[in-house]
Amino acid sequence: MSSPNSPRPAWRKSSSSANQDCVEVACLAGGARALRDSKNPEGPVLGVGSLEWSMFIATIKDGGLG
Repeated sequence: MSSPNSPRPAWRKSSSSANQDCVEVACLAGGARALRDSKNPEGPVLGVGSLEWSMFIATIKDGGLG
C-alpha cells in the first residue's frame, strides 16, 4: 500500500463511535481510500478507488443501504 518513502496514512473513524467496533478510513492519493478494522489495525486493508468511494458515499446519503 505504501512505499518506504511515502508517509503512513492518517486513519480516522467516526466521532460517534462509542467502542472499538469500527471501520477506519484513510485518504490516499487521487481520492482513493483505504479501509481497515479498528480492532485489528495491523490486519488486512481494503483499497477503494475514488469513483467507487464516491458512489458508496452517494448511496449512503440517499439511504440506499438501509
